[in-house]
Amino acid sequence: MEQPMNPKPFTEVEAGSYHKWLPSEYPLLAHNKVAAGRLLLRPRGFVVPHYADCSKVGYVLQGENGVAGLVFPSKSDEVVVNLKKGDLIPVPNGVSSWWFNDGDSDLEIIFLGESKNAHVPGDISYFVLSGILSLLNGFSPEYVGETYSLNGEETTQFLKSQSNALIFSIQQTQSLPKPPKYSKFVYNIDAAAPDGRVKGGAGAVTTVTESKFPFIGQSGLTAILEKLDANAVRSPVYVAEPYDQLIYVAKGRGKIQIVGFSSKIDAEVKMGQLILVPKFFAVGKIAGEDGLECISIITATHPVVEELAGKTSVLEALSPEVFQVSFNVTAEFEKLLRSKITNASPVIRSSD
Repeated sequence: MEQPMNPKPFTEVEAGSYHKWLPSEYPLLAHNKVAAGRLLLRPRGFVVPHYADCSKVGYVLQGENGVAGLVFPSKSDEVVVNLKKGDLIPVPNGVSSWWFNDGDSDLEIIFLGESKNAHVPGDISYFVLSGILSLLNGFSPEYVGETYSLNGEETTQFLKSQSNALIFSIQQTQSLPKPPKYSKFVYNIDAAAPDGRVKGGAGAVTTVTESKFPFIGQSGLTAILEKLDANAVRSPVYVAEPYDQLIYVAKGRGKIQIVGFSSKIDAEVKMGQLILVPKFFAVGKIAGEDGLECISIITATHPVVEELAGKTSVLEALSPEVFQVSFNVTAEFEKLLRSKITNASPVIRSSD
């Protein structure tokens, strides 16, 4: 099993950058068919229209005045949305999009997705619709001219006027559509009610499925935000179905432990790193002195996530006799353990 993964730059220009986690460096991404990328846009930075070979969910790490445009398959209308810190924005397969930072500070978005249908498993490939990297520039000018009924001069202007590639800055004199204040295509997970408040305010866990946010169902994914205070401990959990979990450390640092049938890791993690939990493996988290915040996806719309602590845990459900035999403990000690398991919070303050 692989340790925490660091990204490599895919493109870096004055207007912004895009970083990827490469399956050539982290084969487990390809094996489990998940992928990730991180977009940073400086003020006035713009990403040209494109589509990808992966269904994904974006989470806004920072920024208050982001703008995105979405064009759905077989639709003639463009949907424009506003983006701010804490927002989730799914980008399902077949959707074309563009991105813009209309604010005065950086806009940063992490994209987590599944790559089961990707050209390169474990990677997100982009198909650009304008600029020097566009698909149209791959066709002969004669063919493009015939297709759009353009003469030679018009064809050249259409294909060559935009000399930039994927990311560039828009001039102050140029404008883009203004999004409405609210949209059904964006969901702020930071502001959403968590799954349950825990004792002592040690942290919170917020799960977003299509029951809360219908549009995320089109991505085939579920998003989970976990915020742990300093030295807080998250009880072990596992997905009781054949689905993977991809975790991005959005803030702070700490320790993530993953245990499976034949392997385990005990890894120190920090902001900006990615870690994969293979299907059926259990994962636990311990926050550092500055706390730990993670955004993750599960590659399913309605995953069954099982806790190993609390009233609904499998350990609590075991009969006293089975518990005693399984753990080789006395009835008296079994009662003590069961009481602690039942009353355990999913997130607790560390005793350290």
